[in-house]
Amino acid sequence: MLEKPSVIRHYRWHVGTIAWLLHRITGLLLIFYLVLHIWVIHHISQGPAGFNKVMGVVQTPIFLLLEIGLLGCVLYHAFNGLRIIVIEFSKEGVEAHKQIYAAMMAVAIILFLIGGVPMFIHFLHALAG
Repeated sequence: MLEKPSVIRHYRWHVGTIAWLLHRITGLLLIFYLVLHIWVIHHISQGPAGFNKVMGVVQTPIFLLLEIGLLGCVLYHAFNGLRIIVIEFSKEGVEAHKQIYAAMMAVAIILFLIGGVPMFIHFLHALAG
């Protein structure tokens, strides 16, 4: 039986790897959102009937919950992008990339809580009817 190379067998996830992977995933989710947004704008531009149809769909509880996820994706992608810019344009940034990541994610989490809690409360009100 073929044995795995030692590099694959002993690979550990690092902060930079996780940041890289999450940046790609959130980027793909934002592209999906952009396509959905264009679809919504297209249907809204078709008059009052199209507007009412789309608003009926996007005001469902699942879409309200997805908006909270969208906020998280935007904040993560934006602040990780800022981290990448700092690392690329600063010699010290490379050496302190873990601390920069922690600081950027702390700010993103605080902003997510500030924006996400009211959105979640709205979601709960929508569920209650």
